Amino acid sequence: MSSVEEQIEDWAKIHLNNIKYYTKTEKINDEIENALKSAPSKRGGKGTNYPDIKLFIQTKEMKKIPVMIEVKGTKGSLIKTNTENEIDNVTKEGKPNYTNINKYAVNGAIHYANAIINYTESYKDVIAIGINGYKETDALKVELKVYFVSTRNYSIPKEIGKYTDLSFLQPENINDFIENIKQLDLTPEEIEQKSKEYENDIETKLKELNQKMQDDLKISVGSRVELISGMIMAGLGVKDKVEPLEIVDLKSENSERSNDGITIINKIDSFLYERNLPEEKKKMIINDLSRVFIYSDLWKPINGESKLKTVYIFVKNNIMPIFTSAKHLDFTGKLFNVLNTWVDIPDSDRNDVVLTPRYVTELMAKLAKVDMNSYVWDYATGSAGFLISSMKLMINDAKNRIKSPKELNEKIKEIKYTQLLGIEKRADIYMLAVLNMILMGDGSSNIIHKDSLKEYDGRYEQGTLNGKPFPANVFLLNPPYSADGKGFIFVEKALSRMKEGRAAILIQENAGSGNGLPYTKRILENNTLLASIHMANIFNGKATVQTAIYVFDIGKPHKKEQIVKFINFSNDGYTRQNRKKSGQDVNLKNTDHAIERYNELVNLVLYGRSYLNLYTEEEYIEDTISLDGNDWTFSQHMKVDIEPKECDYENTVKEYLSWKIAELIKEGDKNDSI
Repeated sequence: MSSVEEQIEDWAKIHLNNIKYYTKTEKINDEIENALKSAPSKRGGKGTNYPDIKLFIQTKEMKKIPVMIEVKGTKGSLIKTNTENEIDNVTKEGKPNYTNINKYAVNGAIHYANAIINYTESYKDVIAIGINGYKETDALKVELKVYFVSTRNYSIPKEIGKYTDLSFLQPENINDFIENIKQLDLTPEEIEQKSKEYENDIETKLKELNQKMQDDLKISVGSRVELISGMIMAGLGVKDKVEPLEIVDLKSENSERSNDGITIINKIDSFLYERNLPEEKKKMIINDLSRVFIYSDLWKPINGESKLKTVYIFVKNNIMPIFTSAKHLDFTGKLFNVLNTWVDIPDSDRNDVVLTPRYVTELMAKLAKVDMNSYVWDYATGSAGFLISSMKLMINDAKNRIKSPKELNEKIKEIKYTQLLGIEKRADIYMLAVLNMILMGDGSSNIIHKDSLKEYDGRYEQGTLNGKPFPANVFLLNPPYSADGKGFIFVEKALSRMKEGRAAILIQENAGSGNGLPYTKRILENNTLLASIHMANIFNGKATVQTAIYVFDIGKPHKKEQIVKFINFSNDGYTRQNRKKSGQDVNLKNTDHAIERYNELVNLVLYGRSYLNLYTEEEYIEDTISLDGNDWTFSQHMKVDIEPKECDYENTVKEYLSWKIAELIKEGDKNDSI
């Protein structure tokens, strides 16, 4: 007699009549099967994952979505959630909870879904179905839950609906089912939380790798950024053109003509070629990376394995799965900030290469009113964090406004290839910017390796638009503070090449109180200062650097009657610590409505004081400035009320009378004692 679990599996197959499905021993396709083999098993080992049933559904756009079904046959084995009603597949320590993954049907199905998302290039949406059955008074009871797992939703499992059988997968019902999926967008709170989790995971894994390279492998500090960047490129591959580098491809051969370094460089070269990087840009990156991969001893085997292979095993198994689930994030910005101590930066320049946090780049893109028609540039682009945040806003705006799939795809391509431009002088950071935009798929076209003050002339430098002026209407910047005018020299240069639009600049605040002269004064001749925002200490460990965001309307001379909005944003809702060994979840906590405060700030700048809610009249000031460029800070416009009020007079009289009475009592006590 068959077990309950076998009976439930048979029940499922009956309900899948007229649908092509695959059993646990049948191959659905090579890419998915390889992903199920590459991911940790349900028990956490190296064994293969075996979903009980596998199939595809197909959308009206002919997109195939894998469906993974896991079956259990014990009462209470359908699903395990935590106190927040979330799928409980992760321990409090952030490790996979293999006990739950193995025991519960839904948890196991979602584990399979994540394996496919993390270890394939083709499938970033997966349906996870858990089915459980048990006997009750000899009757077979069946229960099931259906979840959608997607990179669009930060891989957070979202329940699609309530179902009692699998008929929703039948061809006549599938369109309605897919429409239900389209409604499963995350809340802003869920997005913020998941972003933090990914970023914290990145930090944790990179710190672990850094320790390994430092203690075990003795890899020099100056090689580590290039090493990791190159390995990520090699591990990505290009769909239908370049296979991702696999661990088995690294043979640890001891030959200058055939070794792991050459294998990785060849894979990177093919990757960059298929990504259509200009030949000059590709050569520069390959030459820089060859120093680490070929012209060092990292390829030489020790006890049968090269250091390159040892590092790549870690990268392949621990880092690649993270960003395949989170390509929307400024991945290499986080990489660089974590690896800041790895980079050979003179102490005097270290403040100049600390990159802007994601939540600040997103804020500034909103302050600059970025939309699908924006042309955004950054004259000191770093790892391209501003461009990534802008691209995200631009694409989301396009999705909301363009209803034709064909037109939308064309617009997204236009955004990525023509509407974003960044210039970066440092070679190591430039490479991170290129990698970052490639990961975003692919905004790397206009990342330029030049000195924006001395070498760049404001034009495209590749493609059909090569040589034509870049029609910038948004300028975002966190400049090197050591540059002239605390960095305002970059601002003047960029704004002088723009006819209209907006700019948002994150800079040392005292640049606006005279230290940015003569640039600040000259900027007002052709641009209007709209807002001055006194920022919180957003750079942990750099308490001496007080920053402000200055927002400009470009191409309109500032008039002395112009009202400027001054905002004290020192309480932005986040509590920060600077524990080097801690992740973001410790160092940055939303303790006082941070998301709401950032939204309110945007509304205050765009629309004015009617949006005051969390902030007070004391924290929001509207005032004029001089045209001298030296009175832009919040503190210079704080209202100090020195005119005495009637209550002040009354209190003074009361205090005097109280003192006088006390003195008279003392005098009376003395006389009585005589």
